[in-house]
Amino acid sequence: MSVTNASSGTNVHEIADGIYRINTPLDAVPGGFSFNQYLVVDDEPLLFHTGPRKLFPLVLEAVESVMPAQRLRHLALSHFESDECGSLNQWLAIAPQAAPMCSRIAAMVSVNDFADRPARAMADGEIAHLGRHALKWIDAPHLPHGWENGFLMDTVTGTLFCGDLFTQGGSGERALTEDDILDPSEAFRKPMDYFAHAANTGMLLERLACEAPGTLACMHGSAWRGDGANLLRALGERLAAG
Repeated sequence: MSVTNASSGTNVHEIADGIYRINTPLDAVPGGFSFNQYLVVDDEPLLFHTGPRKLFPLVLEAVESVMPAQRLRHLALSHFESDECGSLNQWLAIAPQAAPMCSRIAAMVSVNDFADRPARAMADGEIAHLGRHALKWIDAPHLPHGWENGFLMDTVTGTLFCGDLFTQGGSGERALTEDDILDPSEAFRKPMDYFAHAANTGMLLERLACEAPGTLACMHGSAWRGDGANLLRALGERLAAG
C-alpha cells in the first residue's frame, strides 16, 4: 500500500489488474469511515466516483501518483451524491478530454445541468471499451438508493464497481480482503438503513450475481475478493428477512 498524503492517510493500492483503490479515512462517525475512488488505468482511463469537493486535492494527489490526471477520459458515478461527484467539475477542468459517465436518468435529471461538459449517458447493458478493460453499465434503480443508480462491471477482470453496497465502517485499512464483509456491512446499515427496499431489490441483486464478480470494489471500507455471486445472494436474503 502506498500512502500518498501522510496527514490525511490517503493511500493507493492495486486491487485488480490495472484497477487502483484510492482510500481516504475520516473520523466522520464513531469508529471511523472512509471514502474510496477507483482508478482504471487504460488507453481511456476512468475514475469511478470523484469523491467530495473538499477531498479533491487529496484524490488528485493520489491519482497523480499512478498516472497524469489530465489523461482521464471518463468520470463515472453510480448516482448523484456529493461523495460520488462533488468534485466533478474540478476534474473536468484539469482533464480536457474527460466527460462524466452515468445512467441516462442521471444525465437527464442532474448531471447535464451540474457538469461543465455533457455526460456520456449509458444505456442498460452498454459497454464502454477503455482498451484492455470493458466496462458494462448495469441500471440498478434504488439499489441501495437513487432512482438514477447504476453500477459498472469490468468483464475482463471480473470487478464489480458496486457503489454503496457492502458499505463498511472503519478506516478501510485493508485495501482488499477475503474476510466476511456482509456482517460488518449489515451492522453498519441497520442503525440508519439507507436502503430503499424497493420491490425489485431481490431481482436486481440476482442480476448482479449472474455477472459472477470475483472482486467487489466497495465505495466505503475494504474491497473484497471471492465468490461475489454468493455474497450478493446472501445480501438479498438478509434484506428479504427484514
